[in-house]
Amino acid sequence: MESASFDSITWSDFEWINKPKKWDLVDNNLEVATDFKSDFWQDTYYKFKLNTGHVYGVNIKDNFTIQVCVEADFTTLYDQAGVMIYLDEKHWLKAGIEYNDGQPMIGSVLTNEVSDWATGTFTGNSHKFWIRLSRVDQVLCVKYSPDKSTWYLLRLCPFPAAENHFVGVMCCSPQREGLRVKFSDVTFTTPVKDILHSD
Repeated sequence: MESASFDSITWSDFEWINKPKKWDLVDNNLEVATDFKSDFWQDTYYKFKLNTGHVYGVNIKDNFTIQVCVEADFTTLYDQAGVMIYLDEKHWLKAGIEYNDGQPMIGSVLTNEVSDWATGTFTGNSHKFWIRLSRVDQVLCVKYSPDKSTWYLLRLCPFPAAENHFVGVMCCSPQREGLRVKFSDVTFTTPVKDILHSD
């Protein structure tokens, strides 16, 4: 997809990486129930490699911003949902809410051969939040909002150049099956001039 087509992107243009057993499109919303042992991780600390998480996305050629509303009840260790940009199993970024330390936390994982993990307290209603991922050339900017009005910077990081980037929504549940997630209000747009300081 090129930027000229952003306004016309719909769920019907999306494809799965690791399609879950249970998913549906209801009233233009994507509803997913995660499979058991679904996750993305490469090596760091845990010494395992997982590429079993669910991503529903499209291939984007140009710079872009994806924004989506995520609704879920995060209750079990490592329950997670949000957005993802994926080149291959060793080059990707995922960001959103993940259950850790006994509560839903906002966080991101950047993988360049091996994974890192950065996380912090989410002060809003974790059952419903908005997340935005922008790519400008070889830079990614991730922001999140508890109300679609006030946006907070989550991450600014480098990311490899490629002819196309697979971009979409992500959910995983390494410790159980059946995390139910609803994704709505998904949009693709051309990035604003200042992705770092814009609302």
